[in-house]
Amino acid sequence: MRTSLRTVRGARGALALIAAGALALTAAGCSDDGGRSPVPAPGSSDVVPHTVRLPKLNGQKLKVTAVWTGAEQKGFTKVLDEFSRRTGAEVAFVPSGDDMSSFVGSKVAGGDPPDVAMLQQPGVLREFARKGWLKPLGDEATAELAKNFSKGWQDLGSYEGKRYGVYFKVSNKSLVWYNTKVFDGAGAKEPRTWRDFLDTAQLIADYGIPPVSVAGADGWTLTDWFENVYLSQAGPEKYDLLAQHRIPWTDPSVKDALTGLGQLFGGKGLLADGNDGAIQTQFPTSVTQTFSGGEEPKAAMVFEGDFAAANILAARAEIGKDAKVFPFPSVGAKPPVVTGGDVGVALKEGPAAQALLTFLSSADAARVWAAEGGFLSANRNLDPAAYPNDVLRSIAKALVSAGDDFRFDMSDLAPASFGGKPGQGEWKHLQDFLKNPGDVAGTQRKLESDAAKAFKS
Repeated sequence: MRTSLRTVRGARGALALIAAGALALTAAGCSDDGGRSPVPAPGSSDVVPHTVRLPKLNGQKLKVTAVWTGAEQKGFTKVLDEFSRRTGAEVAFVPSGDDMSSFVGSKVAGGDPPDVAMLQQPGVLREFARKGWLKPLGDEATAELAKNFSKGWQDLGSYEGKRYGVYFKVSNKSLVWYNTKVFDGAGAKEPRTWRDFLDTAQLIADYGIPPVSVAGADGWTLTDWFENVYLSQAGPEKYDLLAQHRIPWTDPSVKDALTGLGQLFGGKGLLADGNDGAIQTQFPTSVTQTFSGGEEPKAAMVFEGDFAAANILAARAEIGKDAKVFPFPSVGAKPPVVTGGDVGVALKEGPAAQALLTFLSSADAARVWAAEGGFLSANRNLDPAAYPNDVLRSIAKALVSAGDDFRFDMSDLAPASFGGKPGQGEWKHLQDFLKNPGDVAGTQRKLESDAAKAFKS
């Protein structure tokens, strides 16, 4: 998740996304700080404004867990370092692995949960709150959250009327990044519709480069593929019904979406390394192989959120020159806008955990990671100038200022046993579908069987 976009065309790509659909919940105006210029505290960063008061926590230790690795872990560590400088608390980052639910569950069972966890699924937040594992936000964190975030984002971090979570890092998961050299060489244009996308993929395949890189080893990327196709094709009302399991996965609308997705997954020569290779490709590799290899990269396009920018830079490609982006193509009447996010929650009582959530609710914390790139915030008081390039600034502005015409990642809304665990539920069945994209009916039956069990429990 990092970038360096400067070209007008790149900015237009982001603005096209903005025009295609809203990326945020209810927007609100920026709050007034009374004209005060924040003064950095001694020993802290002199480039990060101080808009929030934090307690002194010298001698206190704090464990924070998240799924982040690599560039994301590095960016978040800078945020934690800034918190430590301001408060004196000693903060340890503990990687959870992909299965956050099981990781936290084992720690709770052992009597030693982390102080703060960054959860990826609203469904997991609700599950943890229902089990009594979460501590509600304190007054300071609640006030900071209300000052900086729209009600919609606050509600996503709530359960039964209580505020538990802070959506610190959010994402736009409706983007396709492409290698400009390959597009120019093949004479390809940015597609607007799914039919155009498939035609563009075939054009690039005929040019001699595999058109699409798919990260099939990471089941969550496949859920994102499905959700974008489904939202655009079936519409937001059906999306909501399926997300709540109020219609079954055997519904004809799911058949239509899988059939459409199968046109890509089952197309001859359309996937980098074929279906067998795609199922072994992890997300970082799916991006870097698209933007490395000079004139002969392994793929021309890769689908995923704004956070792919970090991996693009890791491939030493310049965003806006070597790598550009277009909105996920329309499968139905409108382009889809699917969002995701990581929500911070407290698993232990105490001033240190609450202080960190207060900090994560502030524009100060968001600014630290925003400056690094590869980060988007729904914080309406974060100055867009904090982002390192025009495209991120444009997407971030839309995230804050647009309306309600978006949907949160469906798999993240589901119970973790169905939508958020490696080797089971959606992740597994969509991986199986990638291996055999002709088995639409069988995939539907397996998805429905697991969904019925997960939502019943």
